[in-house]
Amino acid sequence: MPRKAQTESVSDLNAAPGGAAAVDRALSLLSSFQAGDEALSLAQFAERTQLYKSTVLRLLASLEHARLIRRQEDGRYALGMEIARLHGLYAASLSLDRIVPPVLRDLVAATGESAAYHVRQAQGDHWARLCLYRVDSPHVVRDHVSAGDLLPNDRGSGARILIAFGPEAERPRGAKERKLYDAIRAQGYCAMVGDRSAELGGISAPVFHADGRLAAALTLTMPAHRYDERHIGPVREAARGLTGRV
Repeated sequence: MPRKAQTESVSDLNAAPGGAAAVDRALSLLSSFQAGDEALSLAQFAERTQLYKSTVLRLLASLEHARLIRRQEDGRYALGMEIARLHGLYAASLSLDRIVPPVLRDLVAATGESAAYHVRQAQGDHWARLCLYRVDSPHVVRDHVSAGDLLPNDRGSGARILIAFGPEAERPRGAKERKLYDAIRAQGYCAMVGDRSAELGGISAPVFHADGRLAAALTLTMPAHRYDERHIGPVREAARGLTGRV
């Protein structure tokens, strides 16, 4: 039987009513980081949380698996990439949630199709296409994507926009791909049917920050049988309306 702790841990003193003790303890490890901390040792975690080192190690293993913590070569632990991803979502939602959703709702009202706001999301050495905002079509038949979903970064009109207007060094170098992305940049939008899925069509246009950097891809999706090139104009207009505001 493990020894009973002589002093209560930080998580015991601040336990969530009706919560799970293991979760409270894991969160207390994350809360151990203070301003100026690059990484913490096992001993520092144990001291700051008042948990046994053996317990800290088990909790760190779970946090590392979830990419909330990463173990450094020197044996200390730093915050992981998942923290950056969640912070990005949080920060973006604070600054954008009053700007982007109304534009998407207006676009859905004008076209009857689903509208979304896609951004590049770092995933280690790669990136993924994150659906940051989404407003669904009123039609029963539509694609089913939700805000927070990760989508292919190389297929679909939204992905094509993020590639075409993203870092030049990351664009495919094949002659066929270069021609495709040159055309997308020249026309200022991407309209495709059957790229991500044979049953879907998409129309996307770039949204830029005030300094000219790519911010996102504004995307309208619909079943292939409802694809309508007349929606290109409203999509481009909506993207221009967001440019400089995000």
